[in-house]
Amino acid sequence: MCGRYALFRWTPAFAALPGFPGDQRAQWNISPADSVLMMRANPEAPGDVELARARWGLTPAWLTDLSRTPAHARAETLAEQPMFRDAFRQRRCLLPANGFYEWRGSVRKRPFWLTPGEGSALFFAAIWEAYPVQEHVYLSVAVVTQAAATQRRPLILDSAGQKTWLDAEASQPALLSLLASPQMALRERPLANLVNDPKLNAPECLTPLGS
Repeated sequence: MCGRYALFRWTPAFAALPGFPGDQRAQWNISPADSVLMMRANPEAPGDVELARARWGLTPAWLTDLSRTPAHARAETLAEQPMFRDAFRQRRCLLPANGFYEWRGSVRKRPFWLTPGEGSALFFAAIWEAYPVQEHVYLSVAVVTQAAATQRRPLILDSAGQKTWLDAEASQPALLSLLASPQMALRERPLANLVNDPKLNAPECLTPLGS
């Protein structure tokens, strides 16, 4: 399961998008419950997108147990599960990233860094919800995951898939097709154990094994 990812590099064009936080900093070790950057359709400008900060852990307005906020939503049940189905139909978004971490091993798990290429950007399919508290509205997200051979990975969308996912008029068959789409090839490299510390937010998270 994708429990950590990173966003530490972005283009000037990305930083120019509406909603990009002026105080946005590099995040090398993003975990569930952290504040993350999401991209969604801009309701005031059809066809355009905007950025916003949200908590990683979906919080529908009807939820009463705030200790149960899922960070992930399975692609194969996303359209039917009560927790996710309304957001899937109406509140889809993307989470920008430079890559994500996977832990593998039966006895002692080893972290791996997965990315389409050093310096590349990728976008996870996600859904969002708004949670009103008094006069403030908090945003929250869950990453959509696909089954992998050994563990679940985030659903990564190419540019065409991103456009469809954010399109409020996208048909149900088109969205379901995205959920079942084959995933892009990723580069991977084993890492030292520094990233195991969720409090570490620094380039050292990507220290290669043996360094």
